[in-house]
Amino acid sequence: MPLDHGAIGVESAPHDRSWTSKDALLYAVGVGAGLDDPLSELAFTTENTGGTPQRVLPTYAVLLAQVPGARRIGDFDPAMLVHAEQAFELHRPLPPEGTLRATAKVTGIYDKGSGALVVTESTAVDPDTGERLITSRGSVFIRGEGGFGGDRGPRDDWKLPDRAPDHEVTYRTRPEQALLYRLSGDRNPLHSDPAFAARAGFDRPILHGLCTYGVAGRALLHTMAGSDPARFAAMSGRFSSPVMPGESLTTSIWAEGTTALFRTAKEDGTVVIDRGRASFR
Repeated sequence: MPLDHGAIGVESAPHDRSWTSKDALLYAVGVGAGLDDPLSELAFTTENTGGTPQRVLPTYAVLLAQVPGARRIGDFDPAMLVHAEQAFELHRPLPPEGTLRATAKVTGIYDKGSGALVVTESTAVDPDTGERLITSRGSVFIRGEGGFGGDRGPRDDWKLPDRAPDHEVTYRTRPEQALLYRLSGDRNPLHSDPAFAARAGFDRPILHGLCTYGVAGRALLHTMAGSDPARFAAMSGRFSSPVMPGESLTTSIWAEGTTALFRTAKEDGTVVIDRGRASFR
């Protein structure tokens, strides 16, 4: 069954989502906060440290803005779907607990030949005031669903700077990192079920792309924003290669005033997040 192009532009029903202090703490640990040095990120991993009020990692915004049960876009093998790109804008810092109302829509389905790129956008607002909190844009690549003669989609003008990075930050991940991260809501068996992962062509379950994204977000937050989530405005990147739980990730950052370009790579140099951008207040 071909993908449903009639889904483009159709906004979902509003979805209310609440989160607690515990949810925000679990997410932080799920993306590696406190690993190796449990005292290094206490503002994000504890709620009762004296003189250190709890803060929320900016990349948690991507999970909060998700809208479950949005319109189906076709009948395809879910093992053929991979997360391709992710971007978000944070219009104000996230509190340790709260409620938001989110809607989502497909904004484009593009023909990449070997597969289709499906782009979605979610908007999350304060349900009482209507104030915008999060704008999230993401895309998935569905292998085998291309070749329908459609638009290939917009081009990206990102270019690798012709100089050494200003900062390089390396964080390792745990062998069980995917099992921790999935507790924040993404129960895709690609990240836990060996048989499902094999159907997708992997020897074992891979790490969630959004977990890798969260690891890179921590590097950007601590390097470019002085660990202050209020200074973190936006982030985007393209997933270019899978990560296995337990691998170390190095984020290379090129600072340009209140913006930065970045790449995240594994120990062997394989780039796993490419064409990264971030902006700060």
